[in-house]
Amino acid sequence: MDAGSWNIGKFKSQTGMTLIKWINRKFNFNFPPDLYPAFLERISGTPVRLEHMLKGVDKSILRQRKGTSWSAQEHAGHLIDLEELHEKRLDQYIANMTVLIPADMSNKKTYIAEYNDKDIKEIMKEFNEARGSFIKKLEKLDDTIITRVAIHPRLNTEMRLVDMVYFMAEHDDHHLAIIRSLIRK
Repeated sequence: MDAGSWNIGKFKSQTGMTLIKWINRKFNFNFPPDLYPAFLERISGTPVRLEHMLKGVDKSILRQRKGTSWSAQEHAGHLIDLEELHEKRLDQYIANMTVLIPADMSNKKTYIAEYNDKDIKEIMKEFNEARGSFIKKLEKLDDTIITRVAIHPRLNTEMRLVDMVYFMAEHDDHHLAIIRSLIRK
């Protein structure tokens, strides 16, 4: 799959607004690093928000695909898959590396994971544990590391660690919006 195909289709909110594809998003990282605690709060809350969103939804709806695009359950699994990338990038910031490891834009890991064959409770548990572990590491960092800069390879721009956490929060919300769209149909 190419970088744009994993998010095939237009996902609309309750208002009918179409969600921009992730790879088409543009970002400005010009906010103060003092927003770090708020961004941590956002990514800490993603597992809880996801669990609340999926609670009581029939598994046939969670596993239903729209064409060749992912199901709601596969989008949830994709969030697990990216935790490894976040961990590696955090290690790179700590090591003061100048360029971050690129993401696999083919999302091979998500495609081969077969999340539709798994129980949603297991997916939620795995995501909650992985994200919780990552948050604990982020909470221990000092301002020197939080403001450390590296180049994000796809965006080809400087990104501080605080920017990476914001980027993660935006990515989480992007997938939560798609999941909400899929389960409301």
